[in-house]
Amino acid sequence: MAMSITGYARVSTADQDPASQIEALRAAGCDPIYIEHASGTTMDRSQWAECNRSLGRGDTLVVVRIDRLGRSLVDLVDTLDNLHARGIQFRSLDERIDTSTALGRMFYQLAGAFAEYERTLISERTRAGLDVARAAGRRIGRPPALTEEQKASARQLHAQGHSIAAIARVLGVSRATIRRTIAKMR
Repeated sequence: MAMSITGYARVSTADQDPASQIEALRAAGCDPIYIEHASGTTMDRSQWAECNRSLGRGDTLVVVRIDRLGRSLVDLVDTLDNLHARGIQFRSLDERIDTSTALGRMFYQLAGAFAEYERTLISERTRAGLDVARAAGRRIGRPPALTEEQKASARQLHAQGHSIAAIARVLGVSRATIRRTIAKMR
């Protein structure tokens, strides 16, 4: 089975030109080359999905710069983890990262450590922010769909024999909200 060297080029906007990336990827021996016109803020990109599906064990994915693959360190490490688990090598031309070399694997491990650190910091900041909000008496989460008065009205209407669907329609909420409100009455 032939191993492929697959290129992935991405520009963020339609008016940007990926020509220089394509030229560099061709010079690196890439065939095929997937070209994307999309933001790097998400990994949910059509050409990336197609490129990723095409890669198999022994193949190499090449990008001109690592930020062409993704912007978030967490997304990059998750992507590199996925490629590594599938036996796919990764190369970034500008940064000279090549996971088939010892130095490239070291970079990959360092990036993983930084991504884990970043995840931990985000989690700690979120928890601290929620604790501060709770201490200040702020309610956390979605606001209730019904006020206490509306809940009382829903219960009264149900006791009078009105259907759950009719009550939900009158109060502008889902039937499930009315069912939960009535269930709490029992």
